Amino acid sequence: MYALIEFAGKQFRIEEGSSIKVPYVDGKVGTKVTIDKILYLDDGKNKMVGTPLVSGVKIDGEITSHGRERKVVVFKFKRRKGYQKKNTHRQEYSMLKVGKLKKVKKSPSKKSETKATATKTAPKETAPKKSAAEKTTVKKKKPVVKKVSLAQPKETKE
Repeated sequence: MYALIEFAGKQFRIEEGSSIKVPYVDGKVGTKVTIDKILYLDDGKNKMVGTPLVSGVKIDGEITSHGRERKVVVFKFKRRKGYQKKNTHRQEYSMLKVGKLKKVKKSPSKKSETKATATKTAPKETAPKKSAAEKTTVKKKKPVVKKVSLAQPKETKE
């Protein structure tokens, strides 16, 4: 029996009782973790493929330890430019021990509940419509255009 799960943005193949190394999970050693993003489940008799997730199944896990990976060197450069940067880091991880599968009872969906309550409630009262006299209208003002002549002023004799 095994399953494919998604945890912390990565996918893992797990079996009951196995331990997996996952990206760091904030929690103390011994803390219970529930995994509900199951992509595929094979229990020996039935194979369930999720679209995208298998519904009604959860897997329990427990944090057994925390640690840090080996040092990774990050080296950046641009050729013929004299640009070089060297950096290193150690990625943190957590070890999870996988427990048993849980089948979750399906509760009625919210859609069916809302439809049932909508039919039971009384229809909403609507506000009375405003008459034409009650409505206020705002008239737009026309823009004022000044006339300017381009002709040269006439010369006057003095």
